[in-house]
Amino acid sequence: MRETIHTRAMTAADWPAVEGIYAEGIATGNATFQDRAPSWAEFDSGKIPDLRLVATDAKGELIGWVAAPQTSSRPVYRGVIEHSVYVAEAARGSGVGHLLLADFVTASEAAGVWMIQSAIFPENLASLALHAAHGFREVGIRERIGRMSFGPWAGQWRDNIFVERRSDVAGTT
Repeated sequence: MRETIHTRAMTAADWPAVEGIYAEGIATGNATFQDRAPSWAEFDSGKIPDLRLVATDAKGELIGWVAAPQTSSRPVYRGVIEHSVYVAEAARGSGVGHLLLADFVTASEAAGVWMIQSAIFPENLASLALHAAHGFREVGIRERIGRMSFGPWAGQWRDNIFVERRSDVAGTT
């Protein structure tokens, strides 16, 4: 897979493709409560620059991305992030998510991150399996944490499974 799929740092020039993949995830109804992709300015201001990666295929087409903000501005939570990983519809099931998440974990540990967390809809079985394969554990279920505002799910309350992966970079494990 590494021979045909590569990861690299995300740039502003990647935004149209990243936004398109984000929109595909939103359309599934099982990726996020967001009803639209943010603008580049919103995305850029909210994500840690060194922890934004994209995956490209052998033709150089962008087929996935991963990024994360800090979970809090409070110093006590420095080193705790909540990430999102999205794979283009046409590339799902091909290992892109595994490559992105593996490289993201490596980059986050190099940056001193000791906990990566995420909230995943219970119906998103592929994401739950992906995260479990990379050492994430289920911490709990946040029941009726948010109400969908779009599509056939509009008005429905949804649960999230909260997952985390702890690293020993700060001697915390």
